[in-house]
Amino acid sequence: MKVPFLDLKAQNDPIRSEVLASIEEVISQGAFAGGPFVSKFEGEFAAFCQTKRAVGVGNGTDALWFALLALGVGPGDEVITVPHTFMATAEAISFTGAKPVFVDVDEKTYTLDPTLLEQAITSRTKAIIPVHLYGQMADMDPIMAIAGRHDLWVIEDACQAHGAEYKGRRAGSIGHAGCFSFYPGKNLGAFGEAGAVVTNDPSLADKIQVLRDHGQETKYHHKVIGWNGRMDGIQAAVLSIKLRQLQKGNDLRRENARLYGERLGGDTHLVLPSTADDRTHVFHLYVVRVKHRNSVLKSLAQLGVSCGIHYPTPVHLQKAYLNLGHSTGSFPISELCASEILSLPMFPELTAAQIDFVAENLNSLLTTSSRPEAVSA
Repeated sequence: MKVPFLDLKAQNDPIRSEVLASIEEVISQGAFAGGPFVSKFEGEFAAFCQTKRAVGVGNGTDALWFALLALGVGPGDEVITVPHTFMATAEAISFTGAKPVFVDVDEKTYTLDPTLLEQAITSRTKAIIPVHLYGQMADMDPIMAIAGRHDLWVIEDACQAHGAEYKGRRAGSIGHAGCFSFYPGKNLGAFGEAGAVVTNDPSLADKIQVLRDHGQETKYHHKVIGWNGRMDGIQAAVLSIKLRQLQKGNDLRRENARLYGERLGGDTHLVLPSTADDRTHVFHLYVVRVKHRNSVLKSLAQLGVSCGIHYPTPVHLQKAYLNLGHSTGSFPISELCASEILSLPMFPELTAAQIDFVAENLNSLLTTSSRPEAVSA
C-alpha cells in the first residue's frame, strides 16, 4: 500500500461537476478579478468565522501584510510572533518595514507561550501575531489581555486553522484581524492562490479593500500606495463550494486524528499531538515528535508512506533572518520541535486502512529494537 501525504484528487473529484459549472458561470459573466463571486464568498466566509467582515485577497501572505499595513505598522515598529511557523508570518512583518521579535512556543500546543510574551514587549512594539499552528488556536485570552494592557494590535495568523475554535469562538474572530490562506492543501483550499482577512472592525476592512486594489477607493483615484492583491473570481467560486464541505472535512480530520491516537498512543517513542481542553483542533496537519526523525522519515518513505516536516528550521535560524542576531539556543522549544517533528498523512478522505498501515509501520520502526540505534540517523 502507498499512502500519500495529501490527496487533492480524492477531495476534488466528488465536486468536479459543480466546480466546472461554477467556473463556467464566472466565464459567462467575465467576473475574473474581484466582482460578485468574491463578494459572495466574502459574506459566506465572514459568517463562517463569526465576524462582521471578510476581505478576499491574493494569498495568505497578502492577508498578513495588508492587515499589518492597515493597522499602521511600519518602519521602526516591532511585531511579536513565534519562530516556529512558516516563513510568511515573518515576511509580512518585514515587508511593512517593521522588525519581527520572537517569543518561544508552548511545547504541548506548539503555539505562542503567553508566559513569555510580556518580557518581549518594548516601547517599539506595535502588534502581536499569534500563529494557530497545525490547526489549533493559540491561548488567546491571556494574549488579548496582555495586548490590552499595552495597547497593542493582535492579528491572528489563522492560515492553518479554518474552523478551529477557542472557548467556542472561531479562529479569526478574537483578535483585531484574522488572516487565512486558501492554498490548495489547506483545510479550505482553492484551485490556486487565495487568502482573506476577517475582522469585526468595518473601518479596518475598508482599509484592506483599498490596499488590495492599488490603493484605489474608486477607479483611478488612489488614496494610498497599495498593491495588486485581489482575489480572483474563479477562486472565490471554488471556495464558496468548498466552504459548504469544510465542517464535514474538519470532523473527518478529527476522527482520523482519534484513530491515529488509538493506534499510536501506546508507543513511548512518540509524542502525539496535544489538544488543549478549551480548544477545538481542526488538524490541518497531524504532527508527532520522534527522535532520529530524519531516519524515520526516510524509512517510512521506503515503505510507501509519504510524510512531511513542518518546519525543519525555525525562522530565527533561517539565513534570511540571521541579521537579527539569534543563534542556536535562542528559542529552545522551537528548536527542539524543529528537530523532532514529523507530519503524518492527514486529509479528510484518509481511510482507516491507510491509518492502520501508517501506524503499523511507524510502530514497527520504533519498536523492533529497544536500542536507539534501531532508528538512528
